[in-house]
Amino acid sequence: MFWTLVATVFCGLGAAGIALGIRALTRKKAPKWLIPAFAGLGMLGYLVYGEYIWYDHKKTLLPEEAVIVDTESEGILWRPWTFVVPYVTAFSAVDTDSFAHAPNNPDVVRFTLYRFNQKVTDAISHRVHLLNCETRELVPLNSEGSPSLDNMKVLDSEDTLLNTVCNA
Repeated sequence: MFWTLVATVFCGLGAAGIALGIRALTRKKAPKWLIPAFAGLGMLGYLVYGEYIWYDHKKTLLPEEAVIVDTESEGILWRPWTFVVPYVTAFSAVDTDSFAHAPNNPDVVRFTLYRFNQKVTDAISHRVHLLNCETRELVPLNSEGSPSLDNMKVLDSEDTLLNTVCNA
């Protein structure tokens, strides 16, 4: 967060410097408001650029055993450009090293699912799940390690999470 602020300020200063250069080339005939307008556009441009490269950057930081199973893109009202060109605001990844089959039922797999959210600061959460590959039932485990049946859902047969976990 701190380095994003520093980079944003420097992009604004650089863009304002370009506007100062334009004023110098036109012998100060270009309007003065060009300087703060360029500074604001430079900062806004950097922040928009950061939003669009966030997902690709996070993908490069994941270990080899992490497999991305879901992405979310949404239009955001106060960012009208996202309705024209949406970007990934969240994604889920499964840790293939965390797969453990139940001793009494090999169709039940225990694994850790990570969720990454792009907000003001990055938010990362993880939760252990059980997946029955035969019935396609996905059940999260609560903090005590027991299944939370209230949150159980049945996955579609084409679901990426189902295919990643069950075909490993």
